[in-house]
Amino acid sequence: MPLRINVRMLLAAGLIVLLTAGSLLFVAARSAAAGTPVTKKLSFTCPFPLIGLQKLDVNIKADFEVPTAPGGTLTTSGLTITVTVPDKAARGLNLVGAATIEGTAAAGVTLVNGDANPLPVRLPLNVAKTDLPPSGMFDTVATGSVPTITLAKPGKTTLTIGDFTTRLTPKKADGSFTGIGSFTSDCALDPGQDPVLLSFELGGKPAGHRYTVAGKTGLEALGAAAPLTGSFDLNPTAATVFSGGPVFDKAHADFRLFGFLPGSADLEFVADGPQGGDLAGTGFVARSRFTTVLPLVTLVGMPVSSGPGCRTSAPSTAELRTGDGFTMAAGGTLTGTYSLAPLTGCGAFTPYVSSLVQGDGNTFELTLTPR
Repeated sequence: MPLRINVRMLLAAGLIVLLTAGSLLFVAARSAAAGTPVTKKLSFTCPFPLIGLQKLDVNIKADFEVPTAPGGTLTTSGLTITVTVPDKAARGLNLVGAATIEGTAAAGVTLVNGDANPLPVRLPLNVAKTDLPPSGMFDTVATGSVPTITLAKPGKTTLTIGDFTTRLTPKKADGSFTGIGSFTSDCALDPGQDPVLLSFELGGKPAGHRYTVAGKTGLEALGAAAPLTGSFDLNPTAATVFSGGPVFDKAHADFRLFGFLPGSADLEFVADGPQGGDLAGTGFVARSRFTTVLPLVTLVGMPVSSGPGCRTSAPSTAELRTGDGFTMAAGGTLTGTYSLAPLTGCGAFTPYVSSLVQGDGNTFELTLTPR
């Protein structure tokens, strides 16, 4: 009976070592810099009947790739966990007729991605069937299916290993069970070690971009369009946020009132406060806020309003989105809509001039070209 108990302990030790490797394998599989081979050694303390707590060492090797921007995936390859099982375990297992050993494990890891809440994960693993030598040390290798993880948040990202549970089953040469059955052991990471398997900043601030702008704005109430030129400086302030927006040159629109009376309007779009937006995929969304100034409005060649005081009584906002095929390097289309508030400061004809332009459904149709 004492011998049987001793064998159980030794067997459990083999299980612990083997599954510790598997657990760490899965964890390590997601814990390295992009394209970098990683080797990690950690020690755990595992309880055993009669002989009490025992320390076990595990070596992990794997290659890792991490995303460079939010929305990318964390992937792994070449995962191997090699554990050397001591001679006592081999001899003890042979005494109960064991010819092979195999098992499962559940490892605890915690993923923290940017400002997202910590994500605890229990990772299942399989310990491959291993032939047992008559005596001496032997190596066991644990592997597991490592899923990819999408990292949605920018900022510091870490993967930390915790405790794990193992369960191992020795079998005879004919595949039948030995008299000692299967064993479970709950193991704790020894203190004083660095449990962080991965730590990196995801989505560092991207480079800025400068564009020339060409296109037009459609004035719904006026039934006219004004050609636009200008510039757009995009300056990222974080991984997915930028400052800047369109700066338009003075524009001019010709129109016909009632379909036959010729008229014209000079236009200026003046930024109202800081401009900015969000980076999204290969493009961006700009949130522009501006006041529209009409320094000169004419009808049949006669000015009906002149001066910089003629302007919208409230700022307009436009959500400008890049179109399909847009890239930061090559540029592309940028479109959006906006409303014009009633005008003020246009002199005696303010209500009349205002009726010509105020309202919804105005458009920006722009093309951005790198400069």
